[in-house]
Amino acid sequence: MNFTLLVTVVLTAIIFVGVVVVLSNLIAPHSYNPQKMEPYECGIPTRGRSWMQFRVGYYLFAILFLMFEVETVFLFPWAVVTRQLGVGGLLGVGFFLFILILGLAYAWRKGALEWK
Repeated sequence: MNFTLLVTVVLTAIIFVGVVVVLSNLIAPHSYNPQKMEPYECGIPTRGRSWMQFRVGYYLFAILFLMFEVETVFLFPWAVVTRQLGVGGLLGVGFFLFILILGLAYAWRKGALEWK
C-alpha cells in the first residue's frame, strides 16, 4: 500500500510539473529582441567581454560563509530543545562545534580567510 501511494505521489508531481511548464510556455508573452540576450549590469552597457575570471579566494570565502550559516541553522533547533536533550545532546552539539572549529582552524591556517 505504501508503494502505491509513493508511485501516485511521484506521478502526480511529474504530471503537475509538466502541465505547469507547458502552460507557462503557452501563456507567457514572447518577445524576441537581440538586446534581451545581452548581459545586464544595472542599466550600464557592458564594455568588452562580460565573462571574467574570478579569483578562487572569493569562492573559498563564500563556501566558508555558507558552512557557518548552515551551522547556525543546525544550532537553532538544538537551542530550542536543549533542556529535553540532556547531557547527550550537549555532548553531541559539542562534538559538532568541535568539528566545525577544526574546519575553521584548517581554513585559517591555509590562508583561506585572507584577502590577497
